[in-house]
Amino acid sequence: MLRLDKEGAAARLLIDRPERHNAMNLAMWQALPGLLAQAVADEEVRAIVLTSATPGLFCAGADIAEMLAAREDLALRAETQAAINAAQSALAQCPKPLLAMIDGDAIGGGCGLVLACHVRVATPRSRFGITPARLGLAYPLHDTALLVDLVGPGQARRLMLTGMLIGAEEALRIGLVEEIAESAHGLLSAIIANSAFTHRATLQTIARVLSGQKQEDEASLALFASAFDGPDFAARAEAFLKRKG
Repeated sequence: MLRLDKEGAAARLLIDRPERHNAMNLAMWQALPGLLAQAVADEEVRAIVLTSATPGLFCAGADIAEMLAAREDLALRAETQAAINAAQSALAQCPKPLLAMIDGDAIGGGCGLVLACHVRVATPRSRFGITPARLGLAYPLHDTALLVDLVGPGQARRLMLTGMLIGAEEALRIGLVEEIAESAHGLLSAIIANSAFTHRATLQTIARVLSGQKQEDEASLALFASAFDGPDFAARAEAFLKRKG
């Protein structure tokens, strides 16, 4: 199952199916967008962490047994594909900072969850793998694009063609994760301390860049200008000047 916990300004989207190594079944894929939307709608929530409810166990990927059982059911296969795509899109388009805290293996679809988050923190014992080649499956285009954006086409080919597992240090070296730490607390605290307006603007602007935009347009210029009329800038600039004075 998936569940949502809240602690102060942080929400945690918890993968909680340890008896199946946190493998994502259809019900879990379908539940994810709604739970994420709840966290986004909560005005007290400033950042969201995707993680496991069980230490040392992140996500073994999609539930292969369920997928195999649905092999001959075309309607169920289509429903599963749509649910996975909707879940991944919801994560990638999240308007609030979304961190993945990985402790353990993030394999296949589990690694796809990680790819869709804004920032990734792994513990030293984490491992990562894109393993469809071991099963004769194709990895989704959306997830592949996220992987290529992070590590480049050469590393993406190496990981996907071999189905190899890599450790946290190598994941950091190639850009698959941004930090190795025992928890995301430090990074999360730093994010929460900053402006929610700037977070929204930053995520929107990076999304534009990733979609291919390189030059300012009317919308990007308006976003930049709107900061000066907002309450965040006024309050934070005044506090900054008081500290300097």
